[in-house]
Amino acid sequence: MVQVFLALGANLGEREQTLCDALRALWDAGLEALEPSPLYQGEAVGGPGGQPPYLNAVVRARSSLAPEALLSLCQSIEARFGRQRKVRWEARTLDIDLLLYDDLQQSNPELTLPHP
Repeated sequence: MVQVFLALGANLGEREQTLCDALRALWDAGLEALEPSPLYQGEAVGGPGGQPPYLNAVVRARSSLAPEALLSLCQSIEARFGRQRKVRWEARTLDIDLLLYDDLQQSNPELTLPHP
């Protein structure tokens, strides 16, 4: 098991419920000791103008998944919540970013750690 940090955000739909449900989905998928931060609201940065504000949280957890498998899990959970990837930094129902994976440092087209 390694320590990981994930950033969760949503700026469409029932944001708070989506984040709570996403945490449950991560737990159900095998992440352990989920410790979420308080929720905080922030303005959308980058992307198309006029987006609603984001509701965000950071989660510390433990995972036995390899980094790429964890990224794939996060993207599959995003898709279950209606995430579509059409325009970079567009409004979204759910965004899950893998921020840190233990002390691993890597940079490739699929995954950069720590997350920039």
